Amino acid sequence: MLQITKFSFYWLDTWVMANVIQLATQDFCGRFLNHTNDPCGRQYDQMTQAARSAPANIAEGNSRHSTSKETEMKLTDVARATLAELANDYLNWLLRHDKLPWSIYSPEYTQVANIQLEKPEYQDDVLYQSSIHILKQKHRFDTWLQSEDSMIVANCILVLCNRLIMMVNKQIENQISTFRVEGGFTEALTAERLAHRTEQSLHNDAPTCPVCGKPMIKRMAKKGINSGKEFWSCSGYPECNGTRNI
Repeated sequence: MLQITKFSFYWLDTWVMANVIQLATQDFCGRFLNHTNDPCGRQYDQMTQAARSAPANIAEGNSRHSTSKETEMKLTDVARATLAELANDYLNWLLRHDKLPWSIYSPEYTQVANIQLEKPEYQDDVLYQSSIHILKQKHRFDTWLQSEDSMIVANCILVLCNRLIMMVNKQIENQISTFRVEGGFTEALTAERLAHRTEQSLHNDAPTCPVCGKPMIKRMAKKGINSGKEFWSCSGYPECNGTRNI
């Protein structure tokens, strides 16, 4: 049986909201784009692909959390960029129809902005239960998303896009803070490898560093006239540059 509960993105509000926006965008494009206003179908493709990119990159980035925090941040940033692209498409839809986006002081904006996502309560059947959760959250905006007026629908999704962009901004800030403290997968491997080599050196009676007195480890020069030759290097490198010839 496929174990999907190991992926934590199912519990992310950003992933849930991104799915709500994707479903709403697919519905919007299917209802309001036609051969007259989108004769080549290009806008349909661009909007639905941008909407798809947000939950896909949030999920993929979160799935890389334990192996590459740098990749996680990059993919989350891609999600943020595609959301900005999608938001601009909805703004353009309003402007091309000579309409304005809702003011942040308007009752419509306030009502949509004040609807908070409910916290997911999944148990063992995460895929099934998360799908129920996403649809339930989407239906909370049905007052606007199901309107026959495309201006109302576009305004609602535009608010949700900008709201999600702010949520993703906070998610990236948290990822950066975690990276500063814990480092990434590459850094962890380097530290583990260095600790192993230092331990081996202690068992092999390696000399001590002439500068700081720490045990030394064997390294190989990668460039210069000594390229390919082994030498003793301080295990405290790069804080200490002490070396000895072998």
